[in-house]
Amino acid sequence: MERLRSSPLHANISTALDKHLEAIQVVQARRKDEIVNASSRQRHGPPRCQDERVVLALAAALRALCQATRKVRTVLWCAFQMSLPK
Repeated sequence: MERLRSSPLHANISTALDKHLEAIQVVQARRKDEIVNASSRQRHGPPRCQDERVVLALAAALRALCQATRKVRTVLWCAFQMSLPK
C-alpha cells in the first residue's frame, strides 16, 4: 500500500501489525506450553492446578490475539481506503 501511495503510511499501522505478530507468537508459545504440560501429565499423573494455569494463560493469549486481529483489520481497511485513487 505504501508503494501505491508513494508515501509512507501512518506509524500506527506498523505498530498494529507488530502487535498482531507479537500476539500470534504469544499464542504459539502458550500452545506449546499446553502441549508439553499435557504430555508430561500423561506420564506422571494429574497435577490439576498447573494444568488450569496453562489453559488460562492460553485463553488470555487468545483474547489478546482476538483484540489485536480486530485492530489490525480496521487499520488495514483504513490504509486501503487511503491508498485508493481519488
